[in-house]
Amino acid sequence: MTQALPELTLPRMLRQRAAQDAARVAIRQKDYGIWKPFTWAQYHQRASHFGQGLATLGLAPGGHVGIISENRIEWVLAQMGAGLIGAITVGVYPTSPSPEVAYVVGHADIEIVVCEDQEQTDKVLEALPQLPRLKKIIVIETKGLRSFAPEVRALIATFDEVERLGAQSGNAALIDAALARQTLDDIGLMIYTSGSTGKPKGAMISWRNMRAVVPGIVDRLGLSRETTHLSYLPLCHVAEQMLTTFCPIYLGSQVNFGESIRTVQEDLREVAPTMFLGVPRIWEKLHAAISIKMQETGPVRRWLFARAMAACAPLAEKPRRDWTLAERLRFALAYGTIFRALQNFIGLREAKVALTGAAPIPPDVVRFFRTLGVPLIEVYGLTESTGMITGHQREHVVIGTVGPVTQGVQYRIAEQADGAPGGELLIKGDMVFVGYYKNPEATAQAIRDGWLHTGDVVREVDGQIKIVDRLKDIMITAGGKNLTPSEIENTMKGSPYIKECIVVAEGRKFVGALVQIDYETVGKWAEAQRIPFTHFRSLVEHPQVRELIEAEIGRGNAQLAQVAHIRRFHLLTKELDHDDGEVTATMKVRRASIYQTYATEIEALYA
Repeated sequence: MTQALPELTLPRMLRQRAAQDAARVAIRQKDYGIWKPFTWAQYHQRASHFGQGLATLGLAPGGHVGIISENRIEWVLAQMGAGLIGAITVGVYPTSPSPEVAYVVGHADIEIVVCEDQEQTDKVLEALPQLPRLKKIIVIETKGLRSFAPEVRALIATFDEVERLGAQSGNAALIDAALARQTLDDIGLMIYTSGSTGKPKGAMISWRNMRAVVPGIVDRLGLSRETTHLSYLPLCHVAEQMLTTFCPIYLGSQVNFGESIRTVQEDLREVAPTMFLGVPRIWEKLHAAISIKMQETGPVRRWLFARAMAACAPLAEKPRRDWTLAERLRFALAYGTIFRALQNFIGLREAKVALTGAAPIPPDVVRFFRTLGVPLIEVYGLTESTGMITGHQREHVVIGTVGPVTQGVQYRIAEQADGAPGGELLIKGDMVFVGYYKNPEATAQAIRDGWLHTGDVVREVDGQIKIVDRLKDIMITAGGKNLTPSEIENTMKGSPYIKECIVVAEGRKFVGALVQIDYETVGKWAEAQRIPFTHFRSLVEHPQVRELIEAEIGRGNAQLAQVAHIRRFHLLTKELDHDDGEVTATMKVRRASIYQTYATEIEALYA
């Protein structure tokens, strides 16, 4: 059990943290190669000034502030500044094209939007006619900001100006009054779902929801005030929110903001955090990076790596406390010769816990990193559950499951109508969200009789939850067989050469698939084989590349039941793209859109 948390909202907790730990470093931000520290006192003071600045601009308690930016200190200053005056923060993905930005900013009734730079500002300005409620655009980085017409210029202020405005307002009493009124049941945050099956929905998250999810996360991950974290996944996603704002403010632990999403691996090596969160695509990329590194090295090192991996593979799921002396010696030898250097290469040598979540991950990828000695565990949660609600216990990992539920979560598994094993996971607890903004029908569908219907079909295996698939994604073949596409897709994505696999099986005689290669790893392989190519398409269309992917699919099929074997596949000649509506901002595949776009190629598989 973790220590009971104070009955305080997140902004009130920030004020208390600043009083208790004034000189302790809360945040470090990397600018121009230098890590600049900010104490809890500075964090609270700057957030207070920004909040007062928002109030001076006319934002009332309960008003909505949008943020479109990569992760940086200004993101959390704006978020906590809004919270300190009783306003609500709405995150918008910085990778979203203008129509998506327009939809979220308009639907969420955002009155003031904070934009990182000119690129994000232009997206908002493009959509201005559709945003009648928008009063002000606050820009963080003014470099290169072009000159605007006077009526547009009147809409724009800089982040520094708003902070100064708040500092000069002498209106600190406003914050005291807002915090005195604030209750745990007030909405503090709105997080828009990724929209993989339709328009994104705005999930309303209360301060109570945030406070309720923290004990389970802290307990399961073994977090403390000494924990250090590198924040780089989008802060408009609940997974990053729980590790950048919820837990650190309640615990007093440290958050690091790197220079950019593109410098993550370099930042990781410099920070060497004690905790790391990577979505499956990040782990797949690190896996591919190590595969490339091993392709480039000499035969002796490749042989040593293969021997070390084979020798330590049985330890991947075995708790360290149960290792025999011989197993400890075997791992120590592998660590000294190979694993230590690879852990340094990916920046995770100091990690006490590493986690993957937000989407299914190939079990072979989890096994790979655990064999390397990276303490990778799989966790599960939803926007609607305010983040993580299940996760492996660090000393009891069952690969292929997402562990038992965390502290404070009640759950049950609804029976399936056809009597098949498993069923939809239902959960209850203070972490269950308030509802969808301006969408009572979807709220009533999600929360029934007090239970949140997750939409995920699960089975319980020895007290561990195993995700089978999304309820809506389960497919029935022409022969009446039920298939879980995610199991097939994840098995295939365990190959470093396959980046995406989209299964086609609904109403079909056999399983087909659309496959996207990993351009980097397949490119390195092609160079080693002296295969000429100039771009993505020319590489994909080479006969030897098709043979390579065919062999990888054959290896994947060997791990699956006969009915789930991919019999035919089409290699995509371009990467799936967010701008083309093929994937969401969080890189989740939009099946319906892809089936429509590649209808001709799919029909050719069954011709």
